[in-house]
Amino acid sequence: MSDRGSARISPTAHFTGYVWYRHGLGDPALRTQAGRLLVTAFSPIDRAARWIGGPNLEDVLLARHHAIDELLERAIATGGVSQVIEVAAGLSPRGLRFSRRFGGRVLYLEADLPAMARRKREALAQVADPPDPAHHRVVELDALATGGPMSLAEVAAQHLDPSRGLAIVTEGLVNYFDRAAVEGMWRRFAEVLGRHPHGLYVSDLHLERDLARVRGARAFTALLSLFARGRVHLHYADEPAAGSALLAAGFAEARLHPAGRAPVRIIEARTAVRPAVG
Repeated sequence: MSDRGSARISPTAHFTGYVWYRHGLGDPALRTQAGRLLVTAFSPIDRAARWIGGPNLEDVLLARHHAIDELLERAIATGGVSQVIEVAAGLSPRGLRFSRRFGGRVLYLEADLPAMARRKREALAQVADPPDPAHHRVVELDALATGGPMSLAEVAAQHLDPSRGLAIVTEGLVNYFDRAAVEGMWRRFAEVLGRHPHGLYVSDLHLERDLARVRGARAFTALLSLFARGRVHLHYADEPAAGSALLAAGFAEARLHPAGRAPVRIIEARTAVRPAVG
C-alpha cells in the first residue's frame, strides 16, 4: 500500500475504531477524537439509510467484524492456526481481544504502514492491561510491496515460525484497490500461507450481485466512496467469480460466507495442508 493509498483510507481507521469502542468491542485507548467526529458526522446519513430500508454503514461494519472474528476463532480453537497477521490493522481492537483471550497460544501481529503502526503502538501503551510483547506485536508492513523489509514475505520471515499454522486477516481493505492490485496481494498472501502447515486467509469483500439486490445499494456504494475519499471497487460480479480469482491466486480452496443480512461476503480461503517443518 503506498503512502498515497494509506492517506486515502486512513479515515476508515478512525471511524471503525470509534464504532468498535462504542459497541463494546474496543479499548478506550483505541478511540480517537477524529473517529468520534466522523461517526457523529455520518450518523444522520446512516439513520436515513436505515429508514429507507437500505444498508446502514455501521451495521455492515459490525456484521463483517463479528463474522471475521467467528472464522478466526474457529481456526484457532481447532488447533490449525496459532499465528495471525492482520494486514492494515489500523485501530482495530481484534489483536488486543484475541491476545487477551488466547494468551500464549497465539502470536498476533498487527501490521500497517509506519505512521499507523506508530499510532497503534502509542495507543496500546495506554491500555490498562497491555498485551504481552512475546505474543502480540505491531509491525510495519506495506500490503502492496513485492519486496523489501516491509513486504509480507520479509515480515513473515522475520517474525513467524514456519512450523505453525498461520492466518492472514484483512478487513475493510480490498474494495479500496483495483482488481490487479488485489489479485497481486492475494498471490503474495497465498505464497506466504503456503509455507505453513495450515494457511488461512479471512477477509470481507463486496460483490456486484449482492449490492444490486439491496434497496439503496447505489447510495450505499456512494457513501463508502465518500467515506474512503476515493472509488470503491466492485471487482467481481458474484461468488463463483471471486472464488475463481482466489484459486487462481494460489489458494487450494475458497468459500465466501454471508455476514448476516449485510451486503458483504466473508472470504475463507485456505492453502493446501503441508507437513509441519522440523
